[in-house]
Amino acid sequence: MKKLLILGILMGLGGCASLDAPSGPPPPATPVFFQPFSAALDQAALNAIATAAQAANAQPDAPVTVIGAADSVGSVKANEYLSETRAQVVADQLAADGVAQSRLRIRARGIIQPTLEAPGTPVQAARRVLIEIGGD
Repeated sequence: MKKLLILGILMGLGGCASLDAPSGPPPPATPVFFQPFSAALDQAALNAIATAAQAANAQPDAPVTVIGAADSVGSVKANEYLSETRAQVVADQLAADGVAQSRLRIRARGIIQPTLEAPGTPVQAARRVLIEIGGD
């Protein structure tokens, strides 16, 4: 009986250790993809944003950075505006999903050249917004 009691206490203490602080690196950025020349959110985008909002709300002190991008089709000025609009639309939806506006930082990158590491196909990767939690 004494052994079971000691084992139970040790298991309880082991479980408490993980409650102090999250361990490991911050979660990867969540991509939200858009159709060409569009800043409209489809159901897949809404689902990705809702998931990111849940992750953000689990870390209430972490800033949330929303980074908009566009592909190279069209003028530089139009793509800068589009990337900013995409980032704002995603930030607005994050706020609607419960993330405090004061935590949101919006950045527009304009035209980006996709890399091999970018999620999705190269064209998709250039038409996205990334949601980073805990980055600055």
